[in-house]
Amino acid sequence: MRQRTIGTGPDTRREVSALALGTMLMGTRTDEKTSFAILDRYAEAGGTFLDTSNNYAFWENGDQGGQSEEVIGRWRRSRGVGDELFIATKLGARPLAPGTGYTDNAEGLSARTVRESSEASRERLGLERIDLLYAHIEDRGTPLEETVEGFAELVKEGSVGMLGVSNHSVWRVERARALAAAAGLPGYEVLQYQHSYLRPRTDIGDPLCRYGNIGGAGPDLLTYLEAEPGLTLVAYTPLLSGAYTRADKPLPRDYDHPGTAARLAVLGEVAAETGATPNQVVLAWQIGHELPVIPLVGASSVEQLEESLGALDLELTEDQRARLDAAA
Repeated sequence: MRQRTIGTGPDTRREVSALALGTMLMGTRTDEKTSFAILDRYAEAGGTFLDTSNNYAFWENGDQGGQSEEVIGRWRRSRGVGDELFIATKLGARPLAPGTGYTDNAEGLSARTVRESSEASRERLGLERIDLLYAHIEDRGTPLEETVEGFAELVKEGSVGMLGVSNHSVWRVERARALAAAAGLPGYEVLQYQHSYLRPRTDIGDPLCRYGNIGGAGPDLLTYLEAEPGLTLVAYTPLLSGAYTRADKPLPRDYDHPGTAARLAVLGEVAAETGATPNQVVLAWQIGHELPVIPLVGASSVEQLEESLGALDLELTEDQRARLDAAA
């Protein structure tokens, strides 16, 4: 599988697969047998980058999550999988009690939570070290310095390899990175945000946070990524949960604007020219982007994963890419 370099430090720079596999619903909506089959096929294809979170998928069973990490841990042990995989997980958005959620009762990002939750994740995953640990959502009730120092301590101890951040305002990402740099501490090197070919509106609120639409990779974040070449964007929900190809999966309301029709038209043209599916074109567009973008795809079946894997063999021409980019 094609590779992508992430991280900039001598101790954090790693080669990972250009297509990451999301495991959010494994162990809940996706049963263990199917989950194992998907993980087997991804590894067989040369995939090395698995993504999960300590709260996946609490909303399925009304509990606190952790099933996805547990499935990965059981799969690793049953297959004898070691350090050849790069495993990322997140903390901060796990509900403190069953029946609650991250919008009203999240664990947050205090130094104590960062340590205790990361230790619990390592136990569920069966890892001595988490390769990449994200701050999942903002916690404005905890001083940013405390969060930065808490994450950095795990890297210094060796229980975490690299740090990332997801669903944060760009200014808070920059402030956290500046605090870490000023103190000589490891800081965030990977950003995980929702990003796809279609462009969402930025004036519609994000349910992740009352501070606005901060979960999507809007112009501010993409400009920041361009200005900071050491960062990598891991793009979640790149296929918009099936909306590009399935009539029963309507586009989210923030894509209801005139530019969507124009971009869908060009996407359809390029798909017809290449003989690929629209989903594969979207992934190939991201993988070949001039910015460092790694699509993060989910799959509820091996067949869905196969479609995504097919994007790795799709090379868009300069003309096709230019047309995709120019559509308004």
